[in-house]
Amino acid sequence: MGEGTRVVITGMGAVTPIGIGVKPYWRNLISGVCGIAPFTHIAADNLPVRFGGEVPNADSLLPRQQASKMARFTQFAYLAAKEAMEDSGLHPHPQRTGITMGTAMDGILEICEGQDYLIRTGRRLSPFFVPKVLGNMAACQIAMAYDIQGPSFTLNTACASGGDAVTTAVLMLRSGMADSVLAVGGESMACAPVISCLNTAGALSRRNDDPLHASRPFDADRDGFVIGEGGGALVLETEVHAKARGAFIYGEILGCGNNNDAYHLTSPRPHGEGGAACMRLALQDARLNPEQIGYLNAHGTATRVGDACECDAVRTVFGSYASQIPVSSTKGATGHLMGAGGITELIACVLGIREGVLPPTLNLDHIDPACDLNHVPNVAREANYDYAMSNAFGFGGQNSSIIVGKYL
Repeated sequence: MGEGTRVVITGMGAVTPIGIGVKPYWRNLISGVCGIAPFTHIAADNLPVRFGGEVPNADSLLPRQQASKMARFTQFAYLAAKEAMEDSGLHPHPQRTGITMGTAMDGILEICEGQDYLIRTGRRLSPFFVPKVLGNMAACQIAMAYDIQGPSFTLNTACASGGDAVTTAVLMLRSGMADSVLAVGGESMACAPVISCLNTAGALSRRNDDPLHASRPFDADRDGFVIGEGGGALVLETEVHAKARGAFIYGEILGCGNNNDAYHLTSPRPHGEGGAACMRLALQDARLNPEQIGYLNAHGTATRVGDACECDAVRTVFGSYASQIPVSSTKGATGHLMGAGGITELIACVLGIREGVLPPTLNLDHIDPACDLNHVPNVAREANYDYAMSNAFGFGGQNSSIIVGKYL
């Protein structure tokens, strides 16, 4: 194994605010469905922001006894992994199959609930408390379910976690550490301390009276991002392994980029220099020219600084082609899924290539001049393309860019 090893996608799973399962997620995404609404799983009446992108009917997705041993982010990751494994038909060789897991805030929701319970009641916490909230417990639960005994890595790189889980999986496959890897992301972080902090920082939209139109990537009237939750999963294999077992191949991971801005705790470098460098790394890894990318799924969170910096980075990397490459952010529909978003958004790229569709950016009514690119506002667009890039940029200067392509 090595530089010439091709990495292909043989299974996909998605748990999102607009659909549980890849097919409902994709259908609703290209139909313009928005999954942002008032919170139901937390008491939000006294919070400054009272809405987000919740997974519908999340409490009924797993048997109660099983769910009780999993944090909410683990439940979403587990369900996405289950769909991806069933979709792939993979019967994993225990020692030759690995897991990479991406999550930004682990079991923060359950940590807050546990602290509140102690203060209110003074009673002991369950012995399952720590095993629930640790970030690597999602990978643990998935490994036990499928007897996956190979390499296991949990990535905690803020909003880039899902993308970095894919990159790590690709590196494992190229190096020969595994023949197949389940790359997973999971997140559920809507709780009072997180909401209060992000609101104070001016990062969140405050449109409590209009949640459906709150997430507005690249729009002149955007006022911050919307917290979302969910899970995503990809079964990745070496081409040799996938073909040997007759697997259906959705597409190919062609290039991966990862770097750090080394600039600020939360803000990107001015004009997006770090993001631009990351996109260039992905292009170099894929051995593609910028003009060959037919669609860019932008990080596009709807923060004023972040969106403008990403658009600057796109102009830097793509030059004159920046005015032609179609760009959208699916966060207008789902909110910001953090660690899960890097994978669910990559799934949108894979299906967009396969079906010849560009998913839209919802609520993009008045494009900010600072973000003037070839956007896909509000309505999906037909287009034939072979390669797509997906960006995921996070706090701490974490940048991830992944390029997927049609399997030829």
